[in-house]
Amino acid sequence: MELPIIGIIALFAFLVFNGAFYIVKQQSMAVLERFGRFSSVRGPGLHFKVPFIDRVAGKMSLKVRQLDVNVETKTKDNVFVKLKVGVQYVVGEDSVYDAFYKLANPDEQINSYIFDVVRAEVPKMKLDDVFERKDDIANAIKSELQDAMESYGYNIVRALVTDIDPDATVKSAMNRINAAEREKLAAEYEAEADRIRIVAKAKAEAESKRLQGQGIADQRREIAKGLEESVDILNSVGINSQEASALIVVTQHYDTLQSMGENVNSNLIMLPNSPNAGSDMLSQMTASFIASQQMGEQMKESTDKLKAGKQKQKEKIKLER
Repeated sequence: MELPIIGIIALFAFLVFNGAFYIVKQQSMAVLERFGRFSSVRGPGLHFKVPFIDRVAGKMSLKVRQLDVNVETKTKDNVFVKLKVGVQYVVGEDSVYDAFYKLANPDEQINSYIFDVVRAEVPKMKLDDVFERKDDIANAIKSELQDAMESYGYNIVRALVTDIDPDATVKSAMNRINAAEREKLAAEYEAEADRIRIVAKAKAEAESKRLQGQGIADQRREIAKGLEESVDILNSVGINSQEASALIVVTQHYDTLQSMGENVNSNLIMLPNSPNAGSDMLSQMTASFIASQQMGEQMKESTDKLKAGKQKQKEKIKLER
């Protein structure tokens, strides 16, 4: 009889001892109740409670938790869009009582406030503004949640709009618009590059023509100087200017024929090219120079006579007065 009694006592003592002590993990708080009424909040470590009188009603984690919520709503320009909102929240050590007793399901409460804020803010914006002002939406969510959840013992650490997903047809249209804009920009750059190449080519051609014209002018200037020197030399040996000019022209004519003859592939024929063409050309040039000089002298005499007649008429008018 004694052994069963001892066993029962030992079992009872074990149950009492086992129920008298409990452990609370790090970053957690335990809520202790006595006869169903709140007694105290215990922190991490080993704790004692009165068996059959005290009980651990529950434990609250002090770690930062995140709730992800997907919300579908409509923008100001009538585009349906899905937003993924992430809310990070935590329970403070001084707010364990409120968090444990005042709110049964914090995730549902936060979810409701997120839906309310997003569906109040996004319909005021156009689709492009939703992308540009997502931080404003996140700040509005955090501000609304902080005011609402603070009385329940929850502190909102951060709210983030992590994804914005418009309707598939709208995304396709946006991609086409973006592609068209990029093609337009590429065409503008290509046109500008072509313009630069054309302008550069025109400038190069203009510079080439300018240098070519300058070279021709220098060449003709040197030729004129050479001709002047040649005429002076011929005049010094008794050949007049008309004959000297004709002789120089004939000489250049034969120099041209000689240079053409050196090129075996030349098919150019100069007329006249008969043997007496040179003497005929010399005679014709000399005669033309003489005729030109005589004509100039006659014109000068006529001009002098005309001036003299006008002068006599003026003097006659003066005498009559």
